[in-house]
Amino acid sequence: MKKPFFVSRWSIPVAGFLFTLMVGTAYAWGSFINPMVERFGWTKTEANIPFLVFIFLSAVMTIPAGRLQDRIGPRKTGILAAVLFLISYTLASFVGKFPHTWYLVLTYGLIGGTAGGIGYACAIPPARKWFPDFPGFAMAISVTGMGLSAVIWAPLKAKILIPEYGIEQTFLIIAIITTTISLFASWLTRNPPTGWKPNNWSSDTCTKKSTHIVGEFTSREMLRSPKFWYIWTIFTLILFGGFVCLTLIIPYGTEVVKLEPVNAAFALSIFAFFNGFGRPLAGLLGDKFGALQVLIVTYVLQTLTFFLFPGFATSQAVLYVFSGFLGWGFAASMALFPSITATNFGTKNLGMNYGIVYTAFGTGAIASILGSWLYDSTGSYSPAFIIGGTLAGIGLVLGIMLKKKYGVR
Repeated sequence: MKKPFFVSRWSIPVAGFLFTLMVGTAYAWGSFINPMVERFGWTKTEANIPFLVFIFLSAVMTIPAGRLQDRIGPRKTGILAAVLFLISYTLASFVGKFPHTWYLVLTYGLIGGTAGGIGYACAIPPARKWFPDFPGFAMAISVTGMGLSAVIWAPLKAKILIPEYGIEQTFLIIAIITTTISLFASWLTRNPPTGWKPNNWSSDTCTKKSTHIVGEFTSREMLRSPKFWYIWTIFTLILFGGFVCLTLIIPYGTEVVKLEPVNAAFALSIFAFFNGFGRPLAGLLGDKFGALQVLIVTYVLQTLTFFLFPGFATSQAVLYVFSGFLGWGFAASMALFPSITATNFGTKNLGMNYGIVYTAFGTGAIASILGSWLYDSTGSYSPAFIIGGTLAGIGLVLGIMLKKKYGVR
């Protein structure tokens, strides 16, 4: 077998980072909304539907994509993602000729969401297999691209591509970028030889919490395990509660804290910064202290933040601090649940197994609408944050039960 690019296994999490960065272009969809409203006469809700379809489908598609990755490897699977990115965004660039929401739902949402799920499925399993000694850190680097995507893509779209080239040409440029970089990431990645281990390393002598694998489970065996249902439910509750509140941070800043729009938007930038750069740190902490232990501490902080948000986030400084705390909550969750899945259910079927766990992320598409609906129905931001705190608190309790009852670390 050929040696990894740069004669180093570190090219593997780099490839994962590139895959998730390309998938994450969707998280800057907000840059399209106002231009589409002005150009096509859509409502903001209509303009947001293709994004919601993309997010939901990319989460669901990680299951068959993970199975495909387990069978044929990350390289061939990654090439398929690149081809679908090309088809999706190229077809989306014809929206000017077909100025209807359904057209972008089909091209951007369905085809692009499929490509996103396939690309994401290529990021995590190879990193875990190449890094049995630093699994949490390696997988966290692989998913950091998703966390940083909005920081990179949003200004690129809003300040350069859309104003300079328009909606259609921007889609075409994105098609070229995502396809080229996904192909490069596919070339970088590969699985290690069977039985490969790093030099001078063995699971018997390693003291890190997240390196020991309990056993190898098929997806059916995993679904029959009570531990899986704890893990999936915790992940779902945390993400659902987080997404309920995430879409409200900017309007909360302008209406409650009375900030200028640019200053209110900076709160979301702080969230994105902690969400992106916090992931490698969360991975390192998970390797040292145990992924679940780090998550339990994180969810204590997140629960308090949600409950305190309506009453205490009344100044610019506190709003920024709380936004950072919530960003860290997302970072730790997205970085450490792959590690928990691998530790408890093995690496042989990690692609499909984590794909099933990752369906929890699909709830975010629903929750992002729920937050706005709650505000429209009540005229207050408090219900959304109270729901977020309640769900985080339930997730915290379940995490403690998972640790005590099953010894998950």
